[in-house]
Amino acid sequence: MKIYLRLELLFIVVSVINAAVWKDAFGAEYKSSDGNSLRYDKPAIIWEKEALPIGNGRLGAMIFGGVERERIQFNESSLWIGDEKDTGAYQAFGDVFVELNRQTNATTTNYRRELDISRALHTVSYTHNGVNYRREYFASHPANVMVFRFTAEKPGAYSGSVQLTDAHKGKIVAEGNRLTSSGSLAGYKYEEKGPDYSIALNYEAQVLVLNDGGSVKTEDGRISFDGVNSLTILINAGTDYVNDRKHGWRGANPHARVTSQIGAAEKSSFRKLLGAHAADYSKLFNRLKLNLGGSTSDLPTDQRLLKYSQGAREQGLEALVFQYGRYLMISSSRDALPANLQGLWNDSIGPPWRSDYHTDINIQMNYWMADPANLSECFQPYATWLNSIREVRKADTKAEFNTRGWTMRAENGVFGGTTWQWIESGSAWCMQNLWDHYTFTRDKNYLRTLAYPMMKEVCEFWQDRLKALPDGTLVAPNGFSPEHGPREDGVSHDQQLIWDIFNNTVAAADALGIDREFRNDIAAKRDKLLAPKIGKWGQLQEWMVDRDDPKDDHRHMSHLVAVHPGNQINVQKTPELAEAARVSLNARGDVSTGWSTAWKINLWARLHDGDRAYKLIGNLLHLVGDSRMNYKDGGGLYANLFDTHPPFQIDGNFGYTAGVCEMLLQSHAGEIHLLPALPKAWPTGEVTGLRARGNIEVDIQWRDGKLVKATLHPKQDGVIKVRSGEKVVDLKLKAGKQIVLAS
Repeated sequence: MKIYLRLELLFIVVSVINAAVWKDAFGAEYKSSDGNSLRYDKPAIIWEKEALPIGNGRLGAMIFGGVERERIQFNESSLWIGDEKDTGAYQAFGDVFVELNRQTNATTTNYRRELDISRALHTVSYTHNGVNYRREYFASHPANVMVFRFTAEKPGAYSGSVQLTDAHKGKIVAEGNRLTSSGSLAGYKYEEKGPDYSIALNYEAQVLVLNDGGSVKTEDGRISFDGVNSLTILINAGTDYVNDRKHGWRGANPHARVTSQIGAAEKSSFRKLLGAHAADYSKLFNRLKLNLGGSTSDLPTDQRLLKYSQGAREQGLEALVFQYGRYLMISSSRDALPANLQGLWNDSIGPPWRSDYHTDINIQMNYWMADPANLSECFQPYATWLNSIREVRKADTKAEFNTRGWTMRAENGVFGGTTWQWIESGSAWCMQNLWDHYTFTRDKNYLRTLAYPMMKEVCEFWQDRLKALPDGTLVAPNGFSPEHGPREDGVSHDQQLIWDIFNNTVAAADALGIDREFRNDIAAKRDKLLAPKIGKWGQLQEWMVDRDDPKDDHRHMSHLVAVHPGNQINVQKTPELAEAARVSLNARGDVSTGWSTAWKINLWARLHDGDRAYKLIGNLLHLVGDSRMNYKDGGGLYANLFDTHPPFQIDGNFGYTAGVCEMLLQSHAGEIHLLPALPKAWPTGEVTGLRARGNIEVDIQWRDGKLVKATLHPKQDGVIKVRSGEKVVDLKLKAGKQIVLAS
């Protein structure tokens, strides 16, 4: 059933951009769905800038696509050093090298390396010495293995070897058609003078080589193959980590599990594995489609990004980077640990910033996009990880602050250990993610059993921690505004996040109908908190003392969390504070690191300035070649579209996707706001499958900068206000019944 409502809007038919069409080395015609493809005309050389990622949430790999030597650098999400005292670091697992014997005077033509993110399929095709070759790579969530297929037009075209390396110098065994590496992380440190960790995980990786025709044998620790028609390589890896402190974070040795999973995949054909993978992945990815109108180039992706950086704006690339963020989320956050600073991909045993879970914005930013971009299932690993470390955090917090509840330092690992400085409001910021997930899904079982108990404990920390000023105003003592400024009372970052956790927990208790006395206490304390203040030059103050420097262009906008991702300050309800936030954001400037630029896109969207948000998109979609650490102005994208701090940090990718969602649809202020920050550069377009709070999917079409049609797909009964420009309608929603706003 559809309900039609008139908003005095013009209806038009939005044209769909034709998908790019090409022929591979076999002459077969292929189409990338809606332009959702990264394509290159040469192999990758540099891991961080050029190699392409695949992943199933637990296993990941970076693919180089070399003609004579293929490098597959792989990871498994639980391969961590550290313990309950120290963060440790996420670790690289190893590499698989496939050497292909070639005639030295042969030439290679028609080379194409591609990642089709609509199917999560990486392909390489080329012609070598007159023979057409093709490779297909994917990481299967249903099969729990990674699959690599090598085929050629000519029978017997493949000869060479497969080698497995281990980043931790474990024992490597070659037997039959299988390579195995196994060992322990005992003795490995993140820093030369770092601690000896009390938890040392055991690990194992297996590589199974399956041939059609020809012969396969082991020699010199490798698997050699000769004259084969096609080659299929299965890769699996695991550790004995379990996400459960009661079991000491350790479970069974991974050997049996890894062997069983790779054995089950061996019994299936390549096409069945690929079909199951594509069906599973597409159920998530195909929920949301985006067309921003304008131009779409058929050049290789690195050339498209270079031209964009030189001023040739391309809406097709902007949409591709948006969908790439969704691809990376599906690939790095499913049924395992949450996406870390590099998602799932890491080639180092001493990665930048430990490749950990930073709690002064980074892990939170990773998950801003999960629900609005219609990937709610991908949020679960984050909530599960937070739940697993609670008891460690409570003990550590009690020892440091002598309070109930728990909080965190800036750097966090998988065993509950933390390092660097305390970010006392960091746990409250994580709870904001948990509450937001509920507002999108309306899953009361999740709220009751997982989110609310954690939210209550974090509130208890602040019940015990808050300090009363002489007039009764409550402030956080000795707080910090990440990542600069003095430690002192009443820092705005803390005040806003405490307001947020109290306000959300009140709403959560009301939704569950429980804890009335506790609920009333935190509601009263919320109302006594030091509120956001406007300073002497019209800025939103970062500290209780009016000391903000208008020349301060620090990358963190810590005192603007009330604008985004919070909702204490918004254009409709608190216009004066919103204007002060605009003044502060202007002062911070538009040039920064990658994740900071992504946050600014979200902030400007919340302030309903689509053109300014779009200007920041131009800064983010900027080709960067430098991988040296830059804390000020080196942000952009590498040729493989990885966001760079620099170096690589995935939060900028996820933050960009969240920002585009905010530009097209907002629902944080108690209403659904259609096209709240649409830039002039996107005059015509269409999006289907965005999510709004209240468990509602929303499709939007627009033309000449004006809304044409919006379709609401409510999953639950309810009532909601919908805003389009200055027009607001009140709607009563019935689960399963569409409401169409049209002329």
